[in-house]
Amino acid sequence: MWLNTLLLALRSIRRNLLRSFLTILGIVIGVSAVITMVTLGNGATMAVQNQISGLGTNLLQVRPGQRLGPGSGGASAPAFKDTDADAIATQIGGIAAVAPEARTGTTVVANGRNWTSSIIGSTNAWLITGNWKLGQGREFTDDELRAGSAACLIGETVRRELYGARDAIGSQLRVKQMSCEVVGLLASKGQGAFGNDQDDLVLMPIRTLQRRVTGNTRVNTLLVSMSDGSDATRVKASLTQLLRERRKLADADEDNFNVLDTKQLAETLSGTTKVMTMLLGAVAAVSLLVGGIGIMNIMLVSVTERTREIGLRLAIGALEREVLLQFLIEAVVLAAMGGLIGIVLATGASIALADLMDVPYLFNPGVNLLSFLFSAGIGVLFGYFPARRAARMDPIDALRHE
Repeated sequence: MWLNTLLLALRSIRRNLLRSFLTILGIVIGVSAVITMVTLGNGATMAVQNQISGLGTNLLQVRPGQRLGPGSGGASAPAFKDTDADAIATQIGGIAAVAPEARTGTTVVANGRNWTSSIIGSTNAWLITGNWKLGQGREFTDDELRAGSAACLIGETVRRELYGARDAIGSQLRVKQMSCEVVGLLASKGQGAFGNDQDDLVLMPIRTLQRRVTGNTRVNTLLVSMSDGSDATRVKASLTQLLRERRKLADADEDNFNVLDTKQLAETLSGTTKVMTMLLGAVAAVSLLVGGIGIMNIMLVSVTERTREIGLRLAIGALEREVLLQFLIEAVVLAAMGGLIGIVLATGASIALADLMDVPYLFNPGVNLLSFLFSAGIGVLFGYFPARRAARMDPIDALRHE
């Protein structure tokens, strides 16, 4: 009986291919929109997490001022010292690496070319805190760090703009009035979490930057990388207490520095993108409701057109449940076909848009299966009323219908 009923439903759909396609169009659009929005949202969330993690693993960024952003008081708050980083590394447990960071922006010159870039002064620990890898060359030696030697590491963007296809290792790079030797090339990291080019930088020993570029001993930021498994709350509390003591703050004084946990930042941004994904998915799901109403409308028209056929089936002995099942299966098949077509379209659209938006494509079997089951459920829900109407027809009145 089930096979026969299914064949009857498919035959009816095939008789009116154009109308059947227009009927399922709402389901197709709804399913494809929901899957595409959710897939791209998940990809954007993953991209944000990857970009934030590129700032450093379990990283704390400590800056002068009471808070981040405009009005933070960073200009009036005293800067850090090189010795603050040493104190943190030796006096606080659960720390993997600590790097003082001072930076400025200026024009660098090599091979008759010039390029404006970020000049960063720090130690080799800066590479650990920022998850940086060396593409070529070497790190700074201890002697270079102590003496403030004229040595530097450059990012991929600086290498490309100044050296092109030439080998940059061992060449001279002029920063303001100073000429430094390029001893290493940093592996490329690409665009950062906030749209910045992470590879557009020149790294040199912090003492070199302070003495020969900026002319001051200010340290703008302390980068603290926590060990895996360490208690972030305890580490931040110990860090705050140590810096308050070193900056001679009384108990009643507010902190004149702020601590940013990049892990918390990643969770906050990921939570925001997830909420937006759910919102967009919910808006797209409205079209599924519209598609279901379209199926019910067409099925009601189909019942009216086939009144005599229904009456004839009932007159020769067909049961009400068989007629009900025939029209219900027809509605479910239409909705399921719409769901399958929507999944195929969504997969193609998601791959293309993910590549265009430069976010990873993450296939989510749960969303695809749920969308298909939901589309089939739409067919049951909106197909039941027309099917029940057909099953409850009086055979005599149906046969008299013109």
